[in-house]
Amino acid sequence: MSLDPELLHLVEARHHDPFKVLGKHINGSECQILVHLPGAAHVTLYPSGKPLQRIVGTDLFSWTGAAESIDTPYQIEWEDSLGNRIRQYDPYCFPPQLTSDDLEPFGRGRHWHAYRFMGAHPMTRNGVEGTRFVVWAPNAERVSVVGPFNHWDGRRHPMSKHGLSGVWELFLPQINPGELYKFEIRNAQSGMIFLKADPYAQQSELRPNTASVIADGTHHTWEDLDWMQSRGQWEHAPMSIYEVHPGSWKRGDGDRFLSYTELADELIPYVQRMGYTHIELLPITEFPFDGSWGYQTTGYFSPTRRFGTPNELRIFIDRCHQAGIGVLLDWVPGHFPRDAHSLAWFDGTALYEYADWRRGEHKEWGTLVFNYARYEIKSFLISSAMYWLGEFHIDGLRVDAVASMLCLDYNRKDGEWLPNQFGGREHIEAIDFIRELNIATHGEYPGTIMIAEESTDWPLVTRPTYVGGLGFTLKWNMGWMHDTLEYMRNDPVLRSYHHDKLTFGLLYIYHENFTLPFSHDEVVHGKGSMIGKMPGDDWQRFANLRLLYTYMWTYPGKKLLFMGCEFGQYREWSEDRSLDWHLLEHAPHQGLQKIVADLNHIYKKEPALHHLEFSADGFEWIDCHDTQQSVISYIRQSKAQHHAEWLVVILNFTPVVRHHYRIGVPLPGCYSEVLNSDASAYGGSGVLNGEIHSEPVPWMGREHSLVLTLPPLGGLILRHHN
Repeated sequence: MSLDPELLHLVEARHHDPFKVLGKHINGSECQILVHLPGAAHVTLYPSGKPLQRIVGTDLFSWTGAAESIDTPYQIEWEDSLGNRIRQYDPYCFPPQLTSDDLEPFGRGRHWHAYRFMGAHPMTRNGVEGTRFVVWAPNAERVSVVGPFNHWDGRRHPMSKHGLSGVWELFLPQINPGELYKFEIRNAQSGMIFLKADPYAQQSELRPNTASVIADGTHHTWEDLDWMQSRGQWEHAPMSIYEVHPGSWKRGDGDRFLSYTELADELIPYVQRMGYTHIELLPITEFPFDGSWGYQTTGYFSPTRRFGTPNELRIFIDRCHQAGIGVLLDWVPGHFPRDAHSLAWFDGTALYEYADWRRGEHKEWGTLVFNYARYEIKSFLISSAMYWLGEFHIDGLRVDAVASMLCLDYNRKDGEWLPNQFGGREHIEAIDFIRELNIATHGEYPGTIMIAEESTDWPLVTRPTYVGGLGFTLKWNMGWMHDTLEYMRNDPVLRSYHHDKLTFGLLYIYHENFTLPFSHDEVVHGKGSMIGKMPGDDWQRFANLRLLYTYMWTYPGKKLLFMGCEFGQYREWSEDRSLDWHLLEHAPHQGLQKIVADLNHIYKKEPALHHLEFSADGFEWIDCHDTQQSVISYIRQSKAQHHAEWLVVILNFTPVVRHHYRIGVPLPGCYSEVLNSDASAYGGSGVLNGEIHSEPVPWMGREHSLVLTLPPLGGLILRHHN
């Protein structure tokens, strides 16, 4: 028996519009119902109890009768080869719902909330609970929803394609939250079949399993209204960020990961005690390999299952906000991994990535580059950003590897990259995407921040797009970080030859809105821990690090410090183990932790240290030329509320006590130590100054001066009293 071509395509699992043949079809007074049930022995309609007849040689079953005798939706019951009886609503009596209101902006790259219709969404249709599935696969001949509910059989539930949009849709009744699923995709040209996780999945299986999970929606009742209404004063407010890898900050019994709930119980009080204003989470967007630290993302809308459910993450963020702590998320729109279950070669073609390897690969990372020229990719990535900011109340995104997005020749040799249409190295499509991303996020969620990890001298990274900038809020100051660490590694005897490493950064510090980062990247891959970078014996190493942090917290710019650096972990960080909290049984580590906490609290309390971080009015050198003694001194000041508040900072980068060291000061009077990094409470030698009275001795271009005793490898913060 020869089949009609439409039925043949269906049986061969090649049909792009199964609703054309499956389901209920009325012709005048006559009704035909057709179902495709591979493995079924008998099929019956309910509630009528009418049997369907098998079309010979196929797994198609048909019934024909009076149209008025069958109500919609109807159920079908079948018996499989093992004698199991199953009754379900027929998915093909629930026609596709999507309209041009979603499809048209998605196809133009302007749907900033595509996650609201793409992916798997539980809903009720015609009184029947189920889940609607939507996926973009324009080069597929057929796409099916598969899972345990259909024995992962792609013949059972083929989806319907919305014309030229490349978007496929199907509602599956009685498939509810918690069910596993994937998409089975047959490429139109090759006929090859791919089994893919949902790019828009909002929940995923725990690795090494790779299926998507139907999420149960947002059931969390937020209690952070006060925080959400008050956030947004980032420019003149203190921002001290604790960078955290949730899987290795602490481990539970049996070396297990802490859950989001356990992190809330332990991490939030710790961050409060330490005085940080924000937590930055290394990527928690789902990822397959622990060793990637989350930077090889496979689930751009899915919080990793390692630490709990999406709603447990919402509770963690809510509790942070109620405790006065902001939450930032490391986000990776620059590249994605090659894992077969994920985005790579998604519909049998280079869909999410560029086809040409000279633009579509990052060989050093083994990853693929998003095709920013595709409008649907813009909708995907911008929607991901919006999802975290909107659905999870994330306060900002740190955008990873921005330099790799901006420059077509990033880490590529001659012949390994393609110039743009004008012959240049600028990645024009990526630049356009970045600008649209920042316009969208700032416009939709005012008060949130976008931070660029950008390591080049690209101009105007943190300037508005309407003046030609990229539109980021903040940028990591990688130049300051590299110069400072290079300086600190030197034996103090040699530091006088490298004095410019301390002073050069002030020449460009106000070109951008900078964050000063000592991040996870500086304590891995043989770079040593922060304490390990410091020269000298143990005492000098801790003194150097206390001095470095004093310098960092008094230097213009927001602050970021990776976990473990605050107490001087000796070992390099590893994602495979907890931080070495036992070190806090020893006084030097306790002292280092204490000074970081004190610096944070002073930084938050003193407007002079944070109010004008991005303005030259907030910083003034006292002396940057004392190369021979490796001492620098400066004033940090605020002009809030029509009056000036200021502090004096003096830093001695040698292990020599400097007696009778004179510096010029702005006003006569008494000066007292707000902080002395050599205090015995911090593990120092206790060389203190107490209160110092100025003398009417002109010095360094000022009419008054102080005579100080500078502690060895020590930093002072002084306040003036009338």
